[in-house]
Amino acid sequence: MAAPKSLKRLLLIHELTFVLLVVLAGAAGWAGIYQWQEASRESQRIHSLIQEVQQTRGDLYRQMKELFDAFFLGDANAMKEYDEFSRAAEKHFWQLRGMAVGRAELDAIDALQKSYSDFLVVTSTLLDKRKKLSREALRSSLNSGLEKGVFTRYETVSVQTEKLLSMKQQELQNQLQRSKQQAFMLLIIPVVLAALLLLFSRIFLQRSIVNPIADVLHATTEISAGRLEYKAPQTGVAELHALAQAINQMAGELIRSQESLIRSEKQAAQGALVPMLAHNIRNPLASIRAIAQVADGSHLDHETREALRDIIDTVDRLERWTGALLAYLLPLQPHQAATILQHVIRGAVAPLQTRIKEKSILVDLPPDSPPITLTVDENLLEQALYNLLLNAIDASPSKGTIHIELETSPQSILLRILDRGSGMPFSPNSGDLSPGPSTKRFGTGLGIPFAFKVLDALGGSIDFSQRDGGGTSVSLTLPRKVRAP
Repeated sequence: MAAPKSLKRLLLIHELTFVLLVVLAGAAGWAGIYQWQEASRESQRIHSLIQEVQQTRGDLYRQMKELFDAFFLGDANAMKEYDEFSRAAEKHFWQLRGMAVGRAELDAIDALQKSYSDFLVVTSTLLDKRKKLSREALRSSLNSGLEKGVFTRYETVSVQTEKLLSMKQQELQNQLQRSKQQAFMLLIIPVVLAALLLLFSRIFLQRSIVNPIADVLHATTEISAGRLEYKAPQTGVAELHALAQAINQMAGELIRSQESLIRSEKQAAQGALVPMLAHNIRNPLASIRAIAQVADGSHLDHETREALRDIIDTVDRLERWTGALLAYLLPLQPHQAATILQHVIRGAVAPLQTRIKEKSILVDLPPDSPPITLTVDENLLEQALYNLLLNAIDASPSKGTIHIELETSPQSILLRILDRGSGMPFSPNSGDLSPGPSTKRFGTGLGIPFAFKVLDALGGSIDFSQRDGGGTSVSLTLPRKVRAP
């Protein structure tokens, strides 16, 4: 299962996406404005070119008029105005060249200027010959040579130039239309993305934040009502996932605390009741045992003596059970000191030598070297090992082998007791206050609970498991330095 994404990361992605949308919208707007400005400048340039071309044509018409005025009306200022129009036309051509863009426009202006130059050449020739030509001959030259020839060619070139510029203007209009469509598309994209972002945000907020928060609130309501086993669903963003996990852990801790409190209350109740019962039981038991011992003698028959021994054994069994129950219920006060673990193991095995010899059992002890040191209450640990080893010896078949193994690490020590007996008659539980069932004649069933209690006081743990091929493995984990009780 993929790890949930962090809300901080998702918000960052959301913000970056929003910034991207703003950038796209800004870019679309800027592109539209830029294209409009470029098109506007180009349109203005072409319009100026057309105006200049038309003004050159107007200057040409005015020059023609001044020629007629000079030749036929004898206007003294006509030639002066003719020259002024010539200079104006030259200025227009100079401006046309400055505004022209591209080879086609320059070629059209060159053709237009050449045609105008031809007009000037013809008019100069007529001016030189006007005194030699008659009035009719001059009129014929103006009509045929100038107006129908040079002027007509200039008009043709001028029309072609204007047509070229008109085509460019039309192309510019088409380009503007395409630019509008592109700008519209560029603006549509951010709008669509913004709508998708809004939809995604709604779905994301609902699934990853709103619903998980509702689940967490429902879980807190259930837990506060006392249903500590209820689990908050670990869904949504990483922060809410961690919150639900923390609530579940808190509920688990409350369950364990509740169980511990109940266990403590039960132990307190038992601890207050058992000493009184033990006192009231031990006194009559002692009297019964003393009477049985006094009554026992060689003058009695075998069956009577056997019955008396059974009474004594039963009293001894009740005495051991009462003592073990008192030891189990009383609080332990570990006295920690540095000790060698191998010495503790041998101290636990020493009182069991008689039982070991009776069943011809081999106890495989760990080597004494290197010595394994730890801080622990030696007496409590030895009693716990004694009870566990006694169970292993009683469960093992005759001539069997019990292995005691050690594994060390810088922080802890693992001690294993391995037997090949018939296995555990029950599943030991550290949280169970009731003694487990015992298959031994004089067993109290308190050996394993007492070992659990000792290991808990020493900051360790016990684990019971079945061995492959039969038998039981008891694993004790001990810290190098025991925590304070």
